[in-house]
Amino acid sequence: MLIRRILVANRGEIAARIVRTCDRLGIETVLAASEADLDSVPARLAGSVICIGPARPAASYLSVNAVIAAALAARADAIHPGYGFLAENAGLARACAAAGLIFIGPAAAQLAGAGDKLRARENALAAGLPVVPGGEVCDVGAAHRLAREIGWPVLVKAVGGGGGRGIRQVGDPRDLRPAIERAVAEAGAAFGDPRVYLERFVAPGRHVEVQLLADGDNAIHLGDRDCSVQRRYQKLVEEAPAPRLTARLRAGMHQAAAALGAHMRYRGAGTVEFLVDTRRDAFYFLEMNARIQVEHPVTEAVCGIDIVAEQIWVAEGHPCPAQESVAIAGHAIECRINAEDWTRDFEPSPGTVTAAVFPAGDGIRVDTCVQAGTPVPPFYDPLLAKLIAGGKDRGEALRRLRGALARCEISGVATNLAMHARLVADEEFARGGVDTAWFSRFLAGHTAPAREARAGARSPDG
Repeated sequence: MLIRRILVANRGEIAARIVRTCDRLGIETVLAASEADLDSVPARLAGSVICIGPARPAASYLSVNAVIAAALAARADAIHPGYGFLAENAGLARACAAAGLIFIGPAAAQLAGAGDKLRARENALAAGLPVVPGGEVCDVGAAHRLAREIGWPVLVKAVGGGGGRGIRQVGDPRDLRPAIERAVAEAGAAFGDPRVYLERFVAPGRHVEVQLLADGDNAIHLGDRDCSVQRRYQKLVEEAPAPRLTARLRAGMHQAAAALGAHMRYRGAGTVEFLVDTRRDAFYFLEMNARIQVEHPVTEAVCGIDIVAEQIWVAEGHPCPAQESVAIAGHAIECRINAEDWTRDFEPSPGTVTAAVFPAGDGIRVDTCVQAGTPVPPFYDPLLAKLIAGGKDRGEALRRLRGALARCEISGVATNLAMHARLVADEEFARGGVDTAWFSRFLAGHTAPAREARAGARSPDG
C-alpha cells in the first residue's frame, strides 16, 4: 500500500528527523503533539499539527486511544512512533491494524517477543545465539540459588524494561533481597510487569549492537555500533563501526543479529544488542530493540542508507535491500547533548533555550529540536540535540567532532556540552574500545574540578 500521509506520534529531535525524510519522499506529515509542543520546532516543520492531550505523557504521547483518534481525524495512512513512548507498544500495533492504519514498525507479536526480555532470550537461544547466563526468578530463594549457579556479581533486570531502566547490580548476597524487592516494585510501576530476572554481570565488557533491517522474509545487517560510554545504563556517546574488535567477533555478531531477525520473521528496523566479554573475546545476546534507535545516525553516516526511509518502504510491503548492496565505509561518532547539569549528578535543567548555535561543515550532522526561544519542559527526556561527526576513519571523525563541539553553544539551560568536550579529548577514549565502566572512571576525575571551576567563577573574589 502506498503511504501518502503519516501521523508522527512523537516529539523532539526524532519527530523533526522523521518529518524531514517524509518531506524528501513527498509524504505529507501530521505531528501528534501535546499541549506543551504545539509551537515546537517539529510542529513548525510538519505539514500540520493535531493536539493529542495535555503535557504529561500518560495523557498524550503514551495514550494509544489519543494517538489512534488523531490518526483517524487526520486521515493518515500510517503512524510512525519514533523511539520511546509507544514505539514498542504491541497494543498500538494491534490498534492500528484494527483501525485500518499501517504501523511503521514490527508486527504486534514481534514487539511482544522483543519487549518481553525473557521471550527475547528464548528467541535468541532458538536462533543459536549465545546468551548471558541467567534466568527468571520467582522469589528471593530462587534468586540466591541462581546467583550461586551463574556466579556473583549479578544484574537484576525487569522483564518488561528497556532503555537502560529497571537494572540493578548486586555484588553482595546480603543485598539481593532488597534489590529484588525494589526492582519488582519499580518494574510493576514503570512497565506494568513486576517480573524480574537475573544475569551474570560481565566485566570488563563492552556494549556493541548491530543494526537490523528486515522485511519478514529477509533480514540484513547495516553494521555495528559501540555504545559503551554509558551512565547508569543510559548511553551518552555512540560510534560506528565499533573500534578495536577482532574480525571474527564482528562477523559473528553480524551473523547472529541477522539469524535472530530471520528466526523471528522480523519486519522493519531493529537493533540487536550484545555484551562483549573483552577478556574472552566473546559476545552474548543482551536484548532486542524493536524500533529505530536514538543513535541510528552514525549507522546512516557509514552505510549511506536512510533508515527512516527504509522503515517506510518496508511498511508499504517492499523488500529490504540485499545484504550484498550494503557497504560500510568510514567512521562516525555521536554525542547526545542533554539539558542537564553534569556537575550536579546530571540534574535535569528545564527552562527556555535563549540561544543555540550549531556547527556545520564536512562530515558534520546535527539532529535537533531546539533554537532560540524553545522551551524545555520538565515532563520529557532532556535530549536537545545529537551532534554527529563522520570521516574517512576514526581519527578524522574524532578531530571533526572536537572542532564541532567547540563551535556548539546552547544558553538558557544547563547542558553536558563541556563534559563531551572533555570526554572526546580524553586519551583513553581516543584510543578506542573503552568498556562500560570507563565513563564512571572518567567522571570521577572530571566532576570535582568542574564543580570547583564553577564555584570559582561565582566567587565575588574571583
